[in-house]
Amino acid sequence: MANLGALASLAAIVVLAEVAILSSFAAAQLRPDYYAGVCPNLEGIVRDSVKQSMAKSPISAPATLRLFFHDCAVMGCDASVMIVSPTGDDYSLKPEGFQTILDAKAAVDSDPQCRYKVSCADIIALAARESVFQSGGPNYTVELGRYDGKISTTNNVTLPHGDDNLDSLNAFFSTLGLSQADMIALSGAHTLGAADCSFFQHRTRGKDPSMNPSFDAQLQGTCARQNFAFLDDVTPVGFDNLYFQHLQNGRGLLGSDQVLYTDERSRSTVDYYASNQGIFFYDFSVAMTKLGRVGVKTAADGEIRRDCRYPN
Repeated sequence: MANLGALASLAAIVVLAEVAILSSFAAAQLRPDYYAGVCPNLEGIVRDSVKQSMAKSPISAPATLRLFFHDCAVMGCDASVMIVSPTGDDYSLKPEGFQTILDAKAAVDSDPQCRYKVSCADIIALAARESVFQSGGPNYTVELGRYDGKISTTNNVTLPHGDDNLDSLNAFFSTLGLSQADMIALSGAHTLGAADCSFFQHRTRGKDPSMNPSFDAQLQGTCARQNFAFLDDVTPVGFDNLYFQHLQNGRGLLGSDQVLYTDERSRSTVDYYASNQGIFFYDFSVAMTKLGRVGVKTAADGEIRRDCRYPN
């Protein structure tokens, strides 16, 4: 049995190595000017569309950013998260994020030069950047050239949990080729958006000693009035480094947020970002670029979807 276990482990390592090699090969096709010859106004079109979506709903930006993470983290950055599932399972993702992408896709395809030439995966990547930038965050360069996947993420969903410890978080992000520093920088995206009370209420009423008592009382009052709380209640629609300052003060909403400060192995990075927003913005941009290279599809195993919700 031990030999069988060793063989199984070796096989898993070989498969992961093959996936990494294929992903690296596909990522090599990515470049910022990928659509320069076929859709030169792409970034401006997406920027204007996302601006309109954000004007309609404050949920649009965090929902779109989360959509990008879910897409890349589950089956690679291939817009598989957009494909309509027969079970209707959207993994608690907000509809505003999906609508932001559909609206941006419609805007892109309304340009005769661009019609059916830009992948949904690239539109998600651009819309995520716009959600960050138009909320006050960094205007980082987005690499383009992804193809869309042909199957849904249904039954393939494994994502970090709101109560994960540092080891669990690092283990998950390492499967994406991301470091602890990348993970902490990406966690800073929690400066935007909100979480349902069911994701953190079990930490209140003194059950989690890492939670600031005044924050505990505040959350109890919030959840008595409504079913959600902002991840950053000071600047909930602004992209900044206050998230890390909140962690220093025991005001992390999710357990997986607060553990970044309570665990001494990651505390210094939190302190660094809390005191230097510019460094956080730079590291976040680098981490988003690395995340955007995960599981990229090529013309051989992907397509340019005409409707982001359905394979061609």
